Amino acid sequence: MERHSPQEPNPSLERTHYQLRATGVKHESKNALRSGIHTRGYLPHVKREGAAYFVTFRLADSLPKEVLLRFERERAERLRRLNDFARRGESCNDSAEDVARDFRRRVERFLDHGAGACHLRRPEIAKLVAGAMRHFHESRYLLREWVVMPNHVHAIIWPMANYLLGDILKSWKQFTSRRAKALLALGEEPFWQPESYDHWIRDDDERGRISRYIRNNPVTAKLCSRAEDWCWSSAWPAQS
Repeated sequence: MERHSPQEPNPSLERTHYQLRATGVKHESKNALRSGIHTRGYLPHVKREGAAYFVTFRLADSLPKEVLLRFERERAERLRRLNDFARRGESCNDSAEDVARDFRRRVERFLDHGAGACHLRRPEIAKLVAGAMRHFHESRYLLREWVVMPNHVHAIIWPMANYLLGDILKSWKQFTSRRAKALLALGEEPFWQPESYDHWIRDDDERGRISRYIRNNPVTAKLCSRAEDWCWSSAWPAQS
């Protein structure tokens, strides 16, 4: 991987810092890959150029297909009921945002149980993934909070100008997949689940909640007693 040297000026960095203080994006990009609403696989994605994202990606065997299908059926049923209420002009305490949030939380709770081979539990694989994520920090993106769990990864990321979130995630996964599979002597089966989850962070309050969630994920999953004790995380003092 190539990157800017620490002394090399990066004119995009100050502009991105300014964008982080803004609420949303004032002007929509004409590039549909940068701004707009997209659907990839089973999750909706909202893109805002210059925005912050909460991203999650997981190992290929971390969520059995039958479990995912059950979660999807339950989500689809809630959305169907919402549509029925809307057609009748009736109010409902539920919302599409609630449905999406609850779906995400169910997936995350299942992941925390440690399903699958949990290759990321091995120090050499966790180190590989953490290193890949941190490598282009402050040259292609700003990486603030992150954690490598046994079978999935969470992060808050701000893509720099002219870098797309999808390309960044693809780069992380391709780079780490090749090397991890070689270290583990795995075959041609996928290492990562192709689908990644990304959520546009709307404001500082939401960013604070997500930051706390990421830092405390190892504690919630009963992997350690304090967030600072998990070394594959931005909470670990030596990562500062």
